[in-house]
Amino acid sequence: MARFEMFDAGFGTMGAGAQADVLFELGLMYATGRDCEPDVVAAHKWFNIAAIKGAARAAELRAELSANMTKGQIAQALRDAREWMTTH
Repeated sequence: MARFEMFDAGFGTMGAGAQADVLFELGLMYATGRDCEPDVVAAHKWFNIAAIKGAARAAELRAELSANMTKGQIAQALRDAREWMTTH
């Protein structure tokens, strides 16, 4: 419980660069299947959000990922990213 509270308390005060790094890592996690099933839609979503927050490498990986995705998958990833940005 204390660990969660410490993370939760500090997350809101992190700089944009640190937030972008965390979001970029989520993209990598889903892209590579590290500790989860690979999910290109989720990876694209997190890379997109990280890029918006300033992670240049995230934009590059999002573009690489897009090359192997269907238009439907890309559209879903963009909707998911927009929804996340709206609620957070």
